[in-house]
Amino acid sequence: MGYFDHINTIQYEGAQSLNPFAFKHYNPEEKIGGKTMEEQLRFSIAYWHTFTGDGSDPFGAGNMQRPWDHLQGMDLAKARVEAAFELFEKLNVPYFCFHDVDIAPEGHSLAETNRNLDEIVSMIKDYMKSSNTKLLWNTANMFKHPRFVHGAASSNNADVYAYAGAKVKKGLELAKELGAENYVFWGGREGYETLLNTDLKLELDNLGRFYHMALDYAKEIGYNGQFLIEPKPQEPTKHQYDFDVASGMAFLQKYDLSDHFKFNIEANHATLAGHTFEHELRYARINGMLGSVDANQGDTLLGWDTDEFPTDLYSTTLAMYEILKNGGLHQGGLNFDAKVRRGSFEADDLLHAHIAGMDSFAVGLKVAHQLIEDGVLDDFVSERYSSFTQGIGQQVVEGKADFHVLEKHALELGTIENHSGRQEWLKAVINQYLLNVNADGGLK
Repeated sequence: MGYFDHINTIQYEGAQSLNPFAFKHYNPEEKIGGKTMEEQLRFSIAYWHTFTGDGSDPFGAGNMQRPWDHLQGMDLAKARVEAAFELFEKLNVPYFCFHDVDIAPEGHSLAETNRNLDEIVSMIKDYMKSSNTKLLWNTANMFKHPRFVHGAASSNNADVYAYAGAKVKKGLELAKELGAENYVFWGGREGYETLLNTDLKLELDNLGRFYHMALDYAKEIGYNGQFLIEPKPQEPTKHQYDFDVASGMAFLQKYDLSDHFKFNIEANHATLAGHTFEHELRYARINGMLGSVDANQGDTLLGWDTDEFPTDLYSTTLAMYEILKNGGLHQGGLNFDAKVRRGSFEADDLLHAHIAGMDSFAVGLKVAHQLIEDGVLDDFVSERYSSFTQGIGQQVVEGKADFHVLEKHALELGTIENHSGRQEWLKAVINQYLLNVNADGGLK
């Protein structure tokens, strides 16, 4: 008997459906821009929030009701694998992601932990043989255990640094064994609280060395997945070394890593950094560094990482606009690094949440594709910067201008005329597309 036997496989029923266990907009076989929705969106389920999250917060104990949580230890880990692949099948998602401690409990030693991982990975491999769901990426949790109180690859303690290296070594071996298309580095505690006790240069240098060691070992074992950095500001350390895409790029460039890494961008992390989701995606895209996406959203009234399921259609549209402009996510995907709210504690809520997120990005995909097809934003932006396609502007772009040339041009100018940026009108246009796009991707 399964954990979700009372729920049929989730099917697309269209925008008018009232079935809470049906997709209203996500039709995996529908083609948008020459590819199916499944190919364009590459959805992934986050193992940690979905199968290990218990609903606890700083003010309350865990309250989630999960039919497998009466078990403990390895029995619990095995039951979660069973539940996971059942849910993957119900939602027909192509991918999943995990941290090492999500799938198997830590033992009393690193050797015992690795044995636990090997046992669960063997079980996952067996399930994957008959499943359509593959591993998008895995990573090592190097922030939860007290040993990482001062960081992992940026720790002041060389023993902790070595332990972190051993965990990533094992993680890369698991990535190869399970066919992970990517491997993610999220520096949960790679940062500092105060400079009064911090050797900033040594920590950053050691972090750079650590990533090079990872690249070397991946090459040694023949693992060819894409390496991803996941930026996040503030939480949990006040000064994270992976604050946002821009600071991450500076770090990668300084340590000669930029040819080997791309970014896994999370929506809620972007807003914590004071950016919009689409800003981070655009910054990565124009620099050829957009690798994958953690699809969630935050609460603008709360100053922490709430990891809500994405339902903001404006945000999903602008996100998909950047992803389509990127030529897609390639070997990346849209991973639901999101958790149901504490009040949504029943197991069925896991399906409701993923349906909502998948439908929201399906709408975003259709609207963004139509905006690009109609050239709405492209035409406006091209016209707005048209002065750089001729005359003095063209000389600037082609590198033929210097200050003498600019001064000569400026001295000959009369009144300089600017034109409106039409921000409100452009937002109204996006609203028009959002309100009028139909199931076929066109405007009514």
